[in-house]
Amino acid sequence: MKQPSLKTPLVLVNLKCYTESIGIGAHRIGRAAREVMDESGVTIGIAPLYTDIHPINHHYGIPVFAQHVDPLEPGAHTGRMPLAAIKSAGAIGSLVNHSEYRLTIADIEKNVSALKGAGLLSCVCSNNIATTAALAALGPDFVAIEPPELIGGTVSVSEANPEVITGSVAVVREINPAVRVLTGAGIHSGKCVKTAVDLGTDGVLLASSVVKAEDPAKVLRDLVSLL
Repeated sequence: MKQPSLKTPLVLVNLKCYTESIGIGAHRIGRAAREVMDESGVTIGIAPLYTDIHPINHHYGIPVFAQHVDPLEPGAHTGRMPLAAIKSAGAIGSLVNHSEYRLTIADIEKNVSALKGAGLLSCVCSNNIATTAALAALGPDFVAIEPPELIGGTVSVSEANPEVITGSVAVVREINPAVRVLTGAGIHSGKCVKTAVDLGTDGVLLASSVVKAEDPAKVLRDLVSLL
């Protein structure tokens, strides 16, 4: 099944489960993403809570990812989130193996394969170069390199540990050049994003700097300002 395509560089905002990103908060960020995407031409996607996937997709028409998905066919799976549900709600893909929702390699492979089979994109999170190499071999659409010690902070991985970015880009290009690389953890400014792209990545995955901002559109404008 053909998968959607996304123009890069990509700014992907994970809304997590912050109070600021639930319901009305998700709309606030979705509206800002649409506005800045139209102004700049840079692709801005968001990964909201399951309950906000449909309304964000319906009202703003921006790329929407689920934060996690269970690679299941519809059936007797109480409390789970099958692929068909996120696709029906309008998601074009899902995060996989975020540092706050770790999976085994076997489960990551199952998720990536199931998403591909459903015509959905996979963005698999990694924490180091060795893991990135293993994940690239699984053939996801994106690998997002996020050292966990920097997540939620104000020091970006592109500043604190550029070697993990360049090393990840190198192993992905060697193992599977079709996989695109995102940089995550501590991304908070246009300089961070520009540095990440200059180091060879295809964009960024971030959360709190946008979600917790009083004016998310202002932050997004800064993030894309040097691209």
